[in-house]
Amino acid sequence: MTMDDATLDDADAAPDDADAALDGNAIAGLLASVFGTDMTMAVGTCGSCGAVSVVAELAVYRPGLGTVVRCRSCQSVLMVFVSVRGTTCVDLMGLASMS
Repeated sequence: MTMDDATLDDADAAPDDADAALDGNAIAGLLASVFGTDMTMAVGTCGSCGAVSVVAELAVYRPGLGTVVRCRSCQSVLMVFVSVRGTTCVDLMGLASMS
């Protein structure tokens, strides 16, 4: 298993403890630094189940290697943020849309 495989496996794994989830407001600063504006009131649509939610209501997990944002309806990964050598890498593949 490579380091990349381990990171992907961690992001794909279902959260063990629902109490560990924060809401999207916990990453307001991160989102503002990536997108240049407040994104907590942006509306996202889950690419898996179609649930629509403002970012502030999504489930956020910060396991240490990065930040994983999940749909509260189906637990699918919507967004992943990882910092590599001072650069924030963003994966939004789980979102059907965000506005």
